[in-house]
Amino acid sequence: MARGVYLGYRGDDADTPFGSFFTSEMSALPGHVVDALHHGPQGAMALPAFADAACVAADGYQRTENGYGILEDGSLQVCVRTDMPGVTPAMWAWWFGWHGCDTRRYKLWHPRAHLYAAWGDGGEDEQRYVGRTSTISEYIGSSMLSAAIRFVAPAEMGCPPDGKDAVSICARLGSGDVPVDVGWFIHHIRSTPSGAEMRSRFWLGGPHIAVRNAPGIASRVVRPFAARVLATSESTARNLLVHCAQEMNHLAGFLPQLYEMFGRRD
Repeated sequence: MARGVYLGYRGDDADTPFGSFFTSEMSALPGHVVDALHHGPQGAMALPAFADAACVAADGYQRTENGYGILEDGSLQVCVRTDMPGVTPAMWAWWFGWHGCDTRRYKLWHPRAHLYAAWGDGGEDEQRYVGRTSTISEYIGSSMLSAAIRFVAPAEMGCPPDGKDAVSICARLGSGDVPVDVGWFIHHIRSTPSGAEMRSRFWLGGPHIAVRNAPGIASRVVRPFAARVLATSESTARNLLVHCAQEMNHLAGFLPQLYEMFGRRD
């Protein structure tokens, strides 16, 4: 078994320059996320369609900033907003390149769910994530997920180029075990007077299932494999909302200090 494929730190895992940032204690979910969970599944018309994915980069806010549900095409959709005082968009652009080089870094992000991460190309370039695939293992709720996340340029999802005041982390999500993709996501981070806010959007299942590197090909043969990655259900969507809110809020709490120590020198 590869080093670190277990929850938390063990043995000498903390014996790194960044090990002091690991803590298994996580803050409570923000009130607006708790409200969304109490509301339950949203109707399809209240959720952003995949065709409108790039609208997350527009000014203002969308009808649903925190919520989940099943769209009319059968895909699940999740929206989460994370307020991040003291954080800048550049810190997140740096993080997505830096964390994928070491499972111990990945575990900083969600100490109660993250198990393993590595770049599919085996490289250790800490500056780049676009055009690369991250292979990960983590829990979404109580289900273990083995996934391949292929990061794409913002333009591939219709978003504007990254700049000082906003960045769009865009990716194709698929199985880490078989060449099947199951969805897309965007984390759009923009500056606010107090720091930044991240607005995350996920579209999984339904028409987004396809054989990797063979766009448009999907059948009853590949759908069972897709279900092993993330089943299209309201409970899965709810668990994904919780997971995203937990990990983004947790890391945002110490990302400025982490970036000061490791990002600026890069």
